[in-house]
Amino acid sequence: MVNKESSELGNLPTSPMAKRARTRETTGERLRRPLPRSMDLRNPDLAYGFDMYYNDEPLKLVPSTWSKNYGIGLYGRIGLQCYNLQKGTNLKFKRLEKHSSKDTSFFSLYITLEATDPATGSVCSFQTQFGDAGRRISLGARITWFTLASRIKQIYNQPIDDVWDEDTPGINEFYKVPMPKWFSDEALERDSKKYYVVPVSELHDNDWLQLLMEVAFFSKSDRCLDAYLPLELKNVVVETFEDYTTEPSEKLKADNAIFYISYKCCSDPSTPLAGDHRAVVRKTMDGKPGHMCLEVALTKEQE
Repeated sequence: MVNKESSELGNLPTSPMAKRARTRETTGERLRRPLPRSMDLRNPDLAYGFDMYYNDEPLKLVPSTWSKNYGIGLYGRIGLQCYNLQKGTNLKFKRLEKHSSKDTSFFSLYITLEATDPATGSVCSFQTQFGDAGRRISLGARITWFTLASRIKQIYNQPIDDVWDEDTPGINEFYKVPMPKWFSDEALERDSKKYYVVPVSELHDNDWLQLLMEVAFFSKSDRCLDAYLPLELKNVVVETFEDYTTEPSEKLKADNAIFYISYKCCSDPSTPLAGDHRAVVRKTMDGKPGHMCLEVALTKEQE
């Protein structure tokens, strides 16, 4: 399946920046210019949120700014990894193109970025919708983030189902209760099949685990992670009820799992958060394409 996806991506049109096209649109010179009312969702090249601001009247384009905002880039990489996990691809984040926001029941971001396929060298435009539900104290969650769309931009105006299905039968009740505490050695020995201790050899070249570490520390550092980089992943244990078919490492890609992560902030020792840390991160999927939820447990100091 991975090879199939990679070959399909190789046939996609490259993004404007990949073609080095210095057009008015890609340089951001077409800034929020009013559009005719006829240029709405019937236009196959535009989509609300991603390409046009939701609430503007008349309609205005979201400009391409090619920013380097770390936080927005992190949200975009989460959406990209959701796509990789669901599609079996290996797309890599390249750069941000643009984003817009919308306040609903939680804060939503519509992000367009460039992604590359290392197997073919092709570059494509990628869109992801990110939702920040903030703290859910009743679940012991410091942050609750939703990815509600992850798609190649070529799929124009595909309707986005941005309603998270809390009652989906695919999510075991174990993943809906308050966040767990750190696992015990006794639990690991008693039910070793439910846990997967990630070998050190798999830690540092695994984009998914590196991303979860960043998510955990981004939460702990009050969304200022870039001030504390670099981070070093030390140990990861995965807990999931989903079994594997060939290799235990398949548990890393389980739809629903809990990750117990030990890592180190390697910044200057004088900075407040330098040193060793532990985090519990829960990942769930409700079965809808492009949907993924990440929750980071409150630390003892935050409870």
